[in-house]
Amino acid sequence: MIRPVNFRMNEQTAVNNYFMEELALKSTEINSRAQQEFDRFVEVLRAHGVSVIVVDDRMETDTPDAVFPNNWISFHENGTVVIYPMFAENRRRERRLDLLDLLEEKGFRIDNVLDYTSAEAEGLFLEGTGSILKDRVNQKAYCALSERAHEELLIEFCEDFECTPVIFTAYQSVDGKRLPIYHTNVMMCMGENFAVICLDSIDDKTEKKNVIQHLKQDGKEIVTISEAQMHKFAGNMLQVLGRDNERLLVMSTSAYSSLRPEQINILEKYSTLVHSPLDTIESCGGGSARCMMAEIFLPRA
Repeated sequence: MIRPVNFRMNEQTAVNNYFMEELALKSTEINSRAQQEFDRFVEVLRAHGVSVIVVDDRMETDTPDAVFPNNWISFHENGTVVIYPMFAENRRRERRLDLLDLLEEKGFRIDNVLDYTSAEAEGLFLEGTGSILKDRVNQKAYCALSERAHEELLIEFCEDFECTPVIFTAYQSVDGKRLPIYHTNVMMCMGENFAVICLDSIDDKTEKKNVIQHLKQDGKEIVTISEAQMHKFAGNMLQVLGRDNERLLVMSTSAYSSLRPEQINILEKYSTLVHSPLDTIESCGGGSARCMMAEIFLPRA
């Protein structure tokens, strides 16, 4: 997790992230609130036994979205690290290979670095686990196509990792228009035995049917959320391991508060629900709890 030092609304991502909202606060106040939310979130995770590596963002790079590292890097069981092409030019400055040295110092093994960033020159993007929702058990990659998730790159990723692509487009209503949702992980969360998904955002009936079919054939219990719940970041959750390998489902307090009792009952069958308030980060950043965590699957050295 990357602790923010320059957090604010990023004008370069606001062009297609319709979850972002202006706050009538000075930049210093916004950053201060974001730091407080970040620190409290890390405390909550650690209190539940989650191992968290915190790295400070760098002041000199001026990277307002650095708190969302899952978009530029992912770590895999086979010792591979993937570096991704980013839509916003100022987000490309978030990439820092010194983190790989840090992980190796902490005992993780890195055998290979797969770098897709040359695609930026062609105007092609694939923003990490924001774009790709990987079902690691069943070797599938769910992806909602958008300006930040191009099909060609997803196919390349699936070939490199020998997984099956499940491709669709997800939409949200913006000023009376249906526009693509910028990242898959705001409308969908993949758990070991369940999936949280805003099916109403998949307008194409064939695509919707295909997604449901894949989830059901892999034995996932589907928890359907509404577009209103999606806008409270109820799709932006992540299942992680806590103390004694306890399954935790991590989300913001906004997301948790939007859930109905019957949805909570289903999710609690599979995980302990953990939440922390992230209001400033959600409003100005247009992302939430899941986006703030780059989970590490690397083997130990």
